[in-house]
Amino acid sequence: MITYNRFDHVYISVPPAKVYDANVFYTQVMGFTPITRPSVFNASQGYWYQLPGMELHIGTEEGTPLSKQHFAMEVADIKAARAHLVANGVQICEEIAIPGRERFTFKDPFGNRIEFLQYD
Repeated sequence: MITYNRFDHVYISVPPAKVYDANVFYTQVMGFTPITRPSVFNASQGYWYQLPGMELHIGTEEGTPLSKQHFAMEVADIKAARAHLVANGVQICEEIAIPGRERFTFKDPFGNRIEFLQYD
């Protein structure tokens, strides 16, 4: 079984030429509070925002379908969650390591990308 702690974040993609416009929209129109993205993402464009109880992450991506869009759930035991998914035939995708958290992604049977993470 998987024990969920909370929704952690939602990730959306925008075209690279629109990332600045997206930041203006989400800070000035939506009123979201910007937070610092981990330095492991310095090679790419994007912004992160703190919302009550969760984060919004904006990144850039060309073309369609957009593959980086996903939602993320914090789980109580990431190793148990991984084992449960693998036992049920789900293919795990390893992701770039982010300091302070262990994480991986997978796709549901319909192609939706989902991230599970656990903070250290």
